Amino acid sequence: MTHRDRFEAVYDAYYPAIHQYAARRTGSPDDTADVISETFLTAWRRIGDVPDGEEALLWLYGVARRVLANQQRGESRRAVLTERLRAELAAERPVRPVDLEHVRAAFDELPERDREVLALACWEGLTSQRIAKVLGCTAIAARTRLHRARKRMAAVLEQQASLTIAMGEA
Repeated sequence: MTHRDRFEAVYDAYYPAIHQYAARRTGSPDDTADVISETFLTAWRRIGDVPDGEEALLWLYGVARRVLANQQRGESRRAVLTERLRAELAAERPVRPVDLEHVRAAFDELPERDREVLALACWEGLTSQRIAKVLGCTAIAARTRLHRARKRMAAVLEQQASLTIAMGEA
């Protein structure tokens, strides 16, 4: 019997049991599939170590148990990393001054195309030539888009100022 024949015999005989074992211990079909595939990958790689008969099932349960433990440790590490990253990003996030809320509101009123080019210029500090590379256009086109976006932003801010004065909030 070749290694492949031996593996196929083990797989055919014990796949249902390993599937049930994994399904009862995981939270999603994807996680179940991951446990099954890792378990049988280990069996394939170590087919010479897989015992004969019913002992093979116990060996596979042991492998699946370790795969599950590794999966849970990975999830824990990801959760800790995610929380740490969230805290770091929250600490680094610039605080928006209250008196600039009208600027944010004006920015949000602009079309996505204008917001994109203004953000690249103002937030990321890119030149027209670099903006052109990001957007996949010529430097002249980027400069034109930026000029027009700035004009539209100024118009929205002016309109907001006019509304504020008209409502007597000045």
